[in-house]
Amino acid sequence: MKEFIYKKRLYLIFLTTSFIIVGSLLLAYAVRFDFAIPTQYWLRFKVLIPAVLAIKLAIFWQFGCFKGWWRYVSLPDLIQIVKANLLGSTIFVAYAVLIYRLDQIPRAVLVLDAIFCFLFIGGIRFITRIYREYYHPDSTRSNVVKTRVLLVGAGDAGQLIAREVRSNIHLNFALIGFIDDDPIKKKTTIQGLKVLGTQIDLNRIVDAYGIEEIIIAIPSATGKEIRSIVERCQRADVRFKILPGVGDLIDGRVSVQQVRDIDLNDLLGRDPILLDKDQISHYLEDKRVLVTGAGGSIGSEICRQVASFNPQKLILFENGETPLFLIEQELTQQFSELMIVPIVGDVRNRSRVNAIFAEQMPQVVFHAAAYKHVPMMEKNPAEAVNNNIHGTQLTADAADRFGVEKFVMISTDKAVRPTSVMGTTKRIAEMYVQSLNKCSKTSFVTTRFGNVLGSSGSVIPTFKQQIANGGPVTVTHPEVTRFFMTIPEATQLVLQAGSMGHGGEIYLFDMGEPVKILSLAEKLIRLSGLQLHDDIEIIYTGLRPGEKLYEELLLDDEGVLPTPHHKICIAQSSAPSLNELVKSINALVGDAKVMDLDGVRQKILQLVPEYAPVKNKPLAKVIKHPATAEIRSSNL
Repeated sequence: MKEFIYKKRLYLIFLTTSFIIVGSLLLAYAVRFDFAIPTQYWLRFKVLIPAVLAIKLAIFWQFGCFKGWWRYVSLPDLIQIVKANLLGSTIFVAYAVLIYRLDQIPRAVLVLDAIFCFLFIGGIRFITRIYREYYHPDSTRSNVVKTRVLLVGAGDAGQLIAREVRSNIHLNFALIGFIDDDPIKKKTTIQGLKVLGTQIDLNRIVDAYGIEEIIIAIPSATGKEIRSIVERCQRADVRFKILPGVGDLIDGRVSVQQVRDIDLNDLLGRDPILLDKDQISHYLEDKRVLVTGAGGSIGSEICRQVASFNPQKLILFENGETPLFLIEQELTQQFSELMIVPIVGDVRNRSRVNAIFAEQMPQVVFHAAAYKHVPMMEKNPAEAVNNNIHGTQLTADAADRFGVEKFVMISTDKAVRPTSVMGTTKRIAEMYVQSLNKCSKTSFVTTRFGNVLGSSGSVIPTFKQQIANGGPVTVTHPEVTRFFMTIPEATQLVLQAGSMGHGGEIYLFDMGEPVKILSLAEKLIRLSGLQLHDDIEIIYTGLRPGEKLYEELLLDDEGVLPTPHHKICIAQSSAPSLNELVKSINALVGDAKVMDLDGVRQKILQLVPEYAPVKNKPLAKVIKHPATAEIRSSNL
């Protein structure tokens, strides 16, 4: 029977609509004459039936009122019905005036006919939807126990989630109500669900209504607001999920399918970055853009975002074959019209670098190729010099020689008062591009920011892997703090800074407040549904070679200048003369090539006097959290 109805649904809708049109006109006559229609008016009613059917059926068809499913009817469908009924009734009135001069057709009948027709056409659809959502038994799932869900946020997103849950019989959710901090919504009913209270009442509501899961449906919530909600959920001992932020929703669509577990990006999130896309487009659109380190975490994201600004050509320069292959495949699928040139090569190879620049003639270069892991570079200082300094020198020289318009170098907060070889090599690279800018037609710009959430080898993936393995989670020191940004956030600011730079600037990004690594570890354990100490231990291992407790973005002698973008400022920094710097760097690179490590350390100290190497040692034995007193022992 159901299959027959589905196959013949168009005919059934057509017949139902015809019956409503005729019935509305009949009811209009009946109401006008107190349900005692005189004979002559009965005759006129019968004569009008073919005309009213032809006019209104044609108009309803034209407006698409025979399409769609009644169970999913919504406000836009209702508006279409209003338009179709209004036009159809107007044409019918015109017909009655022109053909019959309203003889035996009372004006009240025409008005009532329009009203009744709209009420019945729209009403039958909404009754069908209400029946399907509230009363239709799903025999195949009648024994399924549904999860009792509370929605945080009674705004547009929360209402759309509620509507979808009701219309989708395959979702095992039983919606109990909303909580919302808006005082206007207090004790109101939205989508048939009560606003049960505010966030302060969450614990009480969970206990009173047996809530099993909470969905945070506030796409515009800041990281601080989400942290507050999550902490309340954890205190209430209830599962929680989140609807992605505005930036993750495509074309404003909100769906239960997009609800996911909360991660640290949500908790650490800041307000969305507002880019001046016109300014960025001005220096990227229809340009030949080269990205070094194109397969890395930052380099690959720069490639993705540059590709969206319609460059003439995107040149991917990467030493690792597999990362290069992966980013090329991704970009080719997503930007099929864009010319993408993948090049395997090493920024330390002068001949290779010059050949690439001569052949591709890039107009904009993003230099993201670098060794970044602090402890690893402490063990391999010569390679840090060769890649971070010499590689930058060769790439910048090629940019100058081949007339690149803009060269944007990616640096790090570890270059400020460095305690590591990695940070010191990045500081020397900063100095080199600043000095070269003074005598070059190319605009050399440096961007300096902190740790990037989720980048390869960073702390978050490491913690997640340790948690997945059952622990323990290793933290170097209970007081160690770092600045964090998301990968898209950092790369967007890189593009914006590149658009503003005239040459020689070091741009600093607003990194927000520094975050304790211990706090990240604790939150990740809880977000994984586990309990600290009971399920996963945190142990302290001591600061590693080259690491320091906290990072900075400015040197003592660097002032700050504002820019038009509120999240970007300029460090006022001076650089030595190019000739002196070149001599020192060449001597340093020479020592690195012959593996004179003592010479390497001595020369980088001469170049960067503020370099203060530290010899952190691992602890003799690991110390469990929260025994913070022992961590401050002489082993550190």
